[in-house]
Amino acid sequence: MLTKTVFARSSLCPGQSLACSFQICNQLLFPCSSKIRFIGAREKPMVCPLKASFWDSIRSGFLKSNMTQVVEPPSTLSEEEEPLPQEIVLVEKTQPDGTIEQILFSSGGDVDVYELQALCDKVGWPRRPLSKVAAALKNSYMVATLHSIRKLPGTEGNDQKELIGMARATSDHAFNATIWDVLVDPCYQGQGLGRALVEQLIRALLQRDIGNITLFADSQVVDFYRNLGFEPDPEGIKGMFWYPRY
Repeated sequence: MLTKTVFARSSLCPGQSLACSFQICNQLLFPCSSKIRFIGAREKPMVCPLKASFWDSIRSGFLKSNMTQVVEPPSTLSEEEEPLPQEIVLVEKTQPDGTIEQILFSSGGDVDVYELQALCDKVGWPRRPLSKVAAALKNSYMVATLHSIRKLPGTEGNDQKELIGMARATSDHAFNATIWDVLVDPCYQGQGLGRALVEQLIRALLQRDIGNITLFADSQVVDFYRNLGFEPDPEGIKGMFWYPRY
């Protein structure tokens, strides 16, 4: 199994942010311990062990060690063409009243800022100006969402759709991406959906040949990302930050 180099950032829960750097290694996406029954997710061959300096991989944009193998096959897309947004039904369950609920992952970025604000309120995040939230979404390289879709008996075409999770990534569109604003509705936490959201987002980034992925984890969720295969501070590298002095 191979390693894909990643240097990552996120905010799953509110709180003081902990600067960490990570490296994804020796982990399969969607391990058997996941609590979710996945439907329609397409599996891809993963990697073999790699030996390369972390900073060498950042500087070069891809890993050049003799022992390195590319995780994803080289893209056959033209420069103008990119993979289409994905929609994957992760979970489907039937309620006692006959209502069918699906949890749908999408990398298409269909987010209403008012729905997102309501979701942020549920997890206790401080409110941000909606104009800035809209600008952040618009300027993101990728916005991934989880929606709950409820199909009521006898109401064909009148499905109820609710935003229950989101994560987004900024990128240079070539080598690097940074994950931000990972959140899941508290009513749906503890079911493996946060894990699925991040893993599917990473898959979508890898499909676009983005190899270096960065995130910041709040101190409460470092273990969450560690369990996804992220390694804090590879090679002892520490992040540095500049803050306004006023």
